Amino acid sequence: QVQLVESGGGLVQPGGSLTLSCAASGSSFSDYTMAWYRQAPGKQRELVARIFSDGRINYVDSVKGRFTISRDNAKKTVDLQMNSLKPEDTAVYSCNAIFFVSYWGKGTLVTVIS
Repeated sequence: QVQLVESGGGLVQPGGSLTLSCAASGSSFSDYTMAWYRQAPGKQRELVARIFSDGRINYVDSVKGRFTISRDNAKKTVDLQMNSLKPEDTAVYSCNAIFFVSYWGKGTLVTVIS
């Protein structure tokens, strides 16, 4: 069983930065593929960034060059550094862990507004 707790959301102006963090409990964290998803009001949830156990990383095109995902297996955390934020980045951001079974955090709200 894995529990995920996100933190770091908030209100930011366009062009600003935020770092989201996801803390995981449980064992075998290093085996998990970790990802950040987001869901904007009225839209479907989308994958934002994913980091595999071997370090490979994927980003959705809309955040490439602006967002950076990283993981610390010793601390059992995965971070999402978000720069040059845009109003369209406004969403609830959720952490996901998957290794045969998928686990989700409750999410943290990011609001980008001038």
